[in-house]
Amino acid sequence: MSATPAEKRGEHVRIPIRIDEHRPEPLYHQIESQLRGLILGGQLAEGVLLPSIRELAASLKCSAITVRRVYQDLESEGLIRTRQGQGTYVARVEAEAREGHRVERVAEAFERAVETGLQLGCTPAEMEQIFRGILRKISDRRKEETT
Repeated sequence: MSATPAEKRGEHVRIPIRIDEHRPEPLYHQIESQLRGLILGGQLAEGVLLPSIRELAASLKCSAITVRRVYQDLESEGLIRTRQGQGTYVARVEAEAREGHRVERVAEAFERAVETGLQLGCTPAEMEQIFRGILRKISDRRKEETT
């Protein structure tokens, strides 16, 4: 398999990951889920050189052990690959996996919203009305931005 143009250039990218130490979710999980989302969402293309474990840990102000765990998990999923002495690169991800992830992420967001609504005593009809209103508002705003 030949190197992609990004690999040939040894392209480094800034990874837009934000961690929140106040969330109950462990830091490694926050980093892993965001990095997975960037890869499966196509924001990080095949062949892009990821920061070293130490570089990413320093930029996120977390432990190198945390980032190493993230990289190991994503490598075992086949989303990244490490070449000794060359670095860690984004692996090829099939379109079917990308599509499944897209739908899964939206479903997870809806689940969190529904749980919050139910905890606050909203009825299903109220939540549906809220959803439709938000969808309409955002759709209208996006239409305005493109015109």
